[in-house]
Amino acid sequence: MRQTILPIIQIALSILLVTAILLQQRGTGLGASFGGEGAVFRTKRGLEKGLFYATIGIAVLFFATAILNIALA
Repeated sequence: MRQTILPIIQIALSILLVTAILLQQRGTGLGASFGGEGAVFRTKRGLEKGLFYATIGIAVLFFATAILNIALA
């Protein structure tokens, strides 16, 4: 049972991780490459900060399940 549940957890975590990464806003896009708004610095606040910390947490959980999956194989 453990061998079937770990891959399912990893797939769910990978979907959550990709979603969390894609939801994060980027202040600079291609405009910075062409000299636009390169010197603007701002801090993360509210939901953006929570999403940032959630992304780190999901990444750590994903890494831990990957190591656990290798160790139990």
